[in-house]
Amino acid sequence: MMSESEVQQRIQMEGPKYSCVLMRNNSGALPDNTGRIIRYGLGHVAKTSIKSSDLIGITTLTITPEMVGKTIGVFTAIEVKVEGWKLGNSEREKSQEEFIKWVKSKGGIASFCTSVEEFKNLLIG
Repeated sequence: MMSESEVQQRIQMEGPKYSCVLMRNNSGALPDNTGRIIRYGLGHVAKTSIKSSDLIGITTLTITPEMVGKTIGVFTAIEVKVEGWKLGNSEREKSQEEFIKWVKSKGGIASFCTSVEEFKNLLIG
């Protein structure tokens, strides 16, 4: 069984084959030299129910005939989990799911992925 890190790396390597470039989105919080908490990472906001995904990027799509020649980039967020993982009820998982729902509601591509195969299926439909 592949670890989450291995799945993540393989998804990042596979992405360009489907016009998708993904970057690792480290997030968390650390105190600065005055003791203030500095939060980092996309979509990681204190006291919210939204926690951003592990991988963030753009998937390039070519528009349908009525917009011939235009290319657009679609915001893409992948929350990577270990092979065999199933969505549970933890606060963290619910927060990650909320981010995925938010991205999709805005027209983006987002999902939990436990394998390269799931990732490919997400992109090619």
